Amino acid sequence: MRCDIAVVGAGMAGASLAAELAPHASVVVLEAEAQPGYHATGRSAAFWTESYGGPQIQPLTTASGPFLREHRLVSPRGALTIARSAQRLALEKFATGLRDAEVRVEDLDRATLLGRIPGLREDWTAGALEPDCSDIDVAGLHALYLKTARDHHAQVLCSAELLGAERSALGWKLHLAGGRELLCDVLVDAAGAWADRVAELAGVRPLGIVPLRRTVVQLRTAPAPPADLPLVLDLGEAFYFKPEAGKLWLSPHDETPSAPCDAAPEELDVALAIDRFGDVVDWRVERVEHRWAGLRSFASDRLPVYGFAADCPGFFWFAGQGGFGIQTAPAAAQLAAGLLTGKSAGAIDPSPYLAARFGPKR
Repeated sequence: MRCDIAVVGAGMAGASLAAELAPHASVVVLEAEAQPGYHATGRSAAFWTESYGGPQIQPLTTASGPFLREHRLVSPRGALTIARSAQRLALEKFATGLRDAEVRVEDLDRATLLGRIPGLREDWTAGALEPDCSDIDVAGLHALYLKTARDHHAQVLCSAELLGAERSALGWKLHLAGGRELLCDVLVDAAGAWADRVAELAGVRPLGIVPLRRTVVQLRTAPAPPADLPLVLDLGEAFYFKPEAGKLWLSPHDETPSAPCDAAPEELDVALAIDRFGDVVDWRVERVEHRWAGLRSFASDRLPVYGFAADCPGFFWFAGQGGFGIQTAPAAAQLAAGLLTGKSAGAIDPSPYLAARFGPKR
């Protein structure tokens, strides 16, 4: 087999980039698992909120909003960042930063918070509401990207783990599971938690992208969470929770370094989540109905890495997208496709400024 561009990874990163590239080049997507999106993509908490990931990520999130709305992949939720009395000044600074970035935000006092979060404990006295925060149909978005890629003749090969890669003047020769081989001009690393490992297989210097485990539990509570409860986040990043079909999804906002693997939740993290939740509201946890974990991968500065490797111009990084990879997928894929093809794909201009911000040479 031969193609212009081989993309390693068929999760949200690889699928979105393949969809943007396929109209302009022949593309093959390589997925080690038996199905696309098995790891981080299939375990997302599934929300779009402009404050998540920090001010340098916010432009990508904001630029992704029109695509998500156009394809009806988001539904209203609202995000409410809450703070204790001692954190009031920090909350004001947080809200000011959002306004400076032209993100809609509303200041809520204690009385208003009680109307939004029944049973809120006394020490939580202020909040910042982002009314534009939305739930994302992650499965729908992923399926749309896979369909778009295939409609433009991209191939998606599952159970096609990359075992080795050799580069010559003619391009890359990739060795895949099952004895298959693939020739390509450009190799794209969209392998999530396995990004550094893929680089090593290709003889490219790893960037120190570290997978961090994040735990989520689904709880049955009394009372049940109101259907209109916003996504509730702690200013100190100790938890977040939101309603889901009458149940509650809760995370202790954990970030435990992990080897690349099929992540599983630890009992200690589940207990930590429930303990922190008990400090927020006086609800009773009746049952832990489900628990799962995923790996969020970060470079050392916690910014994504988009661009050609400094030590290998035929190797393109599309990795390190942490917990914001879903909500920034449309703009990130457009940006990366522009960097790969030299053509702007829409919402994000692949300018030298953005390349410098997210490029691997930084």
